[in-house]
Amino acid sequence: MVEEKSVLVIDTVHPLIFEMLRERGYTLTEAYTWDKERIKEEIHQFEGVIIRSRIKLDKTIIDAGSKLQFIARYGAGMENIDVEYAESKNIRCLNAAAGNKDAVGEHALGMLLCLFNNINKANAEVRQYQWLREENRGEELAGKTVGIIGYGNMGSAFAQRLLGFDAEVLIYDKYKSNYLPAGSPYKESKLEDIFERAEVLSLHVPLTAETNGMFNYQWLSNIKKPFYLINTARGKILNTTDAVRLMQEQKIKGMCLDVLEYEDTSFEHLNAAHSNAALSYLMQSNKVVLTPHIAGWSHQSNYKLARELALAVLSV
Repeated sequence: MVEEKSVLVIDTVHPLIFEMLRERGYTLTEAYTWDKERIKEEIHQFEGVIIRSRIKLDKTIIDAGSKLQFIARYGAGMENIDVEYAESKNIRCLNAAAGNKDAVGEHALGMLLCLFNNINKANAEVRQYQWLREENRGEELAGKTVGIIGYGNMGSAFAQRLLGFDAEVLIYDKYKSNYLPAGSPYKESKLEDIFERAEVLSLHVPLTAETNGMFNYQWLSNIKKPFYLINTARGKILNTTDAVRLMQEQKIKGMCLDVLEYEDTSFEHLNAAHSNAALSYLMQSNKVVLTPHIAGWSHQSNYKLARELALAVLSV
């Protein structure tokens, strides 16, 4: 007989999670409108918590969860959970690390092709009865060297999507070595190789104390050639003001940004209070493609995230 467990669901998730967990005797309480104080008051009743990004599970909430056995993040990034502290209290921290990798890989590629071929700009012009062909002559991905920083689920999915485009793919991951199989079409590279050769740079690292603001003017200036920049990871890993400065200096030729450092921590809103010259530049530039943190937000990834996370919970 399965022991019944009570789970607090702080953010909306795919109904599959409810179906899979309830089949195994779990009870789930939906708390989509509860604020931090109410969560802190009520969490002592629950063995588990399922979250996305609306609330940060800090030490005060974790301490209040006297029965907690697990915290499950509906997605990959764990920056809104004090993982080290939770694990010190024998609370398992789970995520769905691979559930949206296909969506992210496809979105990153789609943004890049959109930028290379002036699709946003040309689409807007044609709708205004402007038929400008020479002004919208595009770039080909074939023959370009793409540098990927971080070879986890997202970085590897983007690399896979580049197959067939006849691009050279250089991969750097600080915390891995010998991770590519023999005969891989990609090249495990030193950072210096990417600095020397990259014409496109795609960022796929988590937000940590180490990576917060890491991609700044000094770091990006190491890249020798003018290049295109893609960020589908977290907004705060990229110093936007520095990136805009490099665009103005014609070192960065264009950017594809699904994430911005000016997002709310929940990722649900662009914080107008942070409006500045750099953000205005991004909004006005036709060399920048922007989307609202939706790279991993496909219908299919929603289902896959739910299934992966439910299986992780059931394994506890």
